Amino acid sequence: MILFENGLLKLDYNPATDILEVAYPDLHDYLLSEIKHSINILIDTIKHYDVKKVLLDSTRTVISVSDEESREIAVYLATGLMGTRVQKVARVQSSSTTVEITAQGNMRHIKESQLLSYDLQNFNSKAEAETWLKDKSTVEAV
Repeated sequence: MILFENGLLKLDYNPATDILEVAYPDLHDYLLSEIKHSINILIDTIKHYDVKKVLLDSTRTVISVSDEESREIAVYLATGLMGTRVQKVARVQSSSTTVEITAQGNMRHIKESQLLSYDLQNFNSKAEAETWLKDKSTVEAV
């Protein structure tokens, strides 16, 4: 069921699996404040529905901001998720090498600089990501 949708973000929640699917927004400098606002809506929605698993779909994401701005958004999202009860975040990779290089650098930075309260994994396909999210044996006690 669609919980929220605007020009930047679409939140599609499946209560049976407790997976919230999020299409990761395009990153353009003129949208950064709007993206942060949309991330706030995402975090509020996760808290309201007590979501434990998030699938970030980056397959169509376009990035036209600096590495620093992209990292700022990624850290903002990661920090926001730490204030929720999310246990697992699966990210489906982009087919764009440029987007992936940026994303991998951001993920490495987040993992190194913050003690994440959830598992964060990257996947080549949505099916792999969903399988991992549904696997109860990989959920760590939080």
